[in-house]
Amino acid sequence: MIFEWIVGVLFGAVLLAALARRVGAPYPVFLALGGIGLAFIPAVPNLVLDPELALALFLAPVLMDAGYGTSVRDLRTHWRPIAGLALGAVVATTLAVAVVAKLLVPDMPIAAAIVLGAIVAPPDAVAALSVLRHVDLPHRLTTILRGESLLNDAGSLLIYRLGVTAALTGTFSIAEIGPAFLVGIVGSLVAGPVLALAYTAAMRPVRDAPSTIVLQFVAAFGIWIAAERLHLSGVLTVVTFAITVARLAPGLTPPRTRIVSYAVWDTAIFVLNVLAFVLIGLQIGPILERLTSEQQLSYALVGAAVFATVVIVRLAWVLPASHLTALGAGHRTGSDRGLGAGGAVAWAGMRGIVTIATALALPEGAPGFPYRDLIVLTAFCVIIGTLTIQGLTLKPLLGRLGLADDDPVGREIGHGRTQAYAAALERLEGEAGNPAESVREKFRTALDHAEMQDDGFATEALPADAARRRAIEAARDRVLALRRSGEIGDDAYYILEEEFDWAELNATPRAES
Repeated sequence: MIFEWIVGVLFGAVLLAALARRVGAPYPVFLALGGIGLAFIPAVPNLVLDPELALALFLAPVLMDAGYGTSVRDLRTHWRPIAGLALGAVVATTLAVAVVAKLLVPDMPIAAAIVLGAIVAPPDAVAALSVLRHVDLPHRLTTILRGESLLNDAGSLLIYRLGVTAALTGTFSIAEIGPAFLVGIVGSLVAGPVLALAYTAAMRPVRDAPSTIVLQFVAAFGIWIAAERLHLSGVLTVVTFAITVARLAPGLTPPRTRIVSYAVWDTAIFVLNVLAFVLIGLQIGPILERLTSEQQLSYALVGAAVFATVVIVRLAWVLPASHLTALGAGHRTGSDRGLGAGGAVAWAGMRGIVTIATALALPEGAPGFPYRDLIVLTAFCVIIGTLTIQGLTLKPLLGRLGLADDDPVGREIGHGRTQAYAAALERLEGEAGNPAESVREKFRTALDHAEMQDDGFATEALPADAARRRAIEAARDRVLALRRSGEIGDDAYYILEEEFDWAELNATPRAES
């Protein structure tokens, strides 16, 4: 029964993701709505995840994936607005939510109220970036949102753990916790890069794609578990590990493995999001059944109030700072500055898998958490509210703001491509033979074309690539005909098909692939 449900849920998630792409919305919006639907379907299997497993299962791969794609240079360049959001906004949101929760539920322990604030404080990278892919947002703002979503998890999870400890033990002492906390932070910042160096050295002999990808996931989960056992920060250790590996691995990983690895990780992050929304959706039904009608109304009011608090605090934090910091600077037009840039950043505050993971990780049945059901339900209300209201309106808002991007990444790509072509041509200048001459001619033509451009940049497609694609298409058709006629078998066909795939990939610009 459970297996059939999992298959059905994954199939439904693929359909919801396709619908999200069609309307230009983040797919977590539709996963959240699907989670609501599961909560009210009768005879749904009771799937419960071990709270101790929730953080490792959901956060370790997500942080590994986000850290691997992080630009250290951009983090250094934009560290002030990123720090303001990743630290300041998280603390402000946590405290504001704790105050609102305490006012609405006076009997709630202050530690539990702070835990609730820490759960709903961090925005979700997957939700925001899935919207940003469909709009031409200035690169600076995209970098700020990516940096915030990567680093705010560390701050919110730290507050979360301190709050959970205080709620379970009934005591909290900065004097006792402070030194261990500082040692843990420093230890995490050291352990991540050191483990990355050891990992890349150990991976040198591993060449096949399946083993490489499995070991990548083993590293993500293993480092998180080891950090937790050593009382380090799992978030900081995994993030610094991923950032370091990203700088060391490109020269060690074969192209075939790299392409397959990216596809597998994209799929894994999608499946984890599906699983997270399914699990929290399955918890909502039993929670509502345990509540009376009056309690349901009371909990709904708390959820609505916390959602409003989360949105208002982010607006209040970001918009005034838009004129006091460099948040809107560095673009060509005046519309990119001030409240326009601040409005885009302030409204891109959707919550998602991190909030779900921390809510699911709350200990069940513990005396320090008599309001666990309220916290989980409120967290889900915030997720639904931010994803549907902000997620579905972010793209139209960005269109109305008219933010322009002067495409710094595109200029860097053009410059890098021109330099790469020149280096390739230089490398082949001393080689004789028709094959080398043929390749040299392609690069010469590309560089000659670049010199005629105003910016002097080479285009993405090499000369004759279109002809190569037409030739490969004809070759595919002929081999397929040979297979259908029985002149070649399936084994030969699949090998030839793979050869044509790689040849076509090499001749196809990324924007067309």
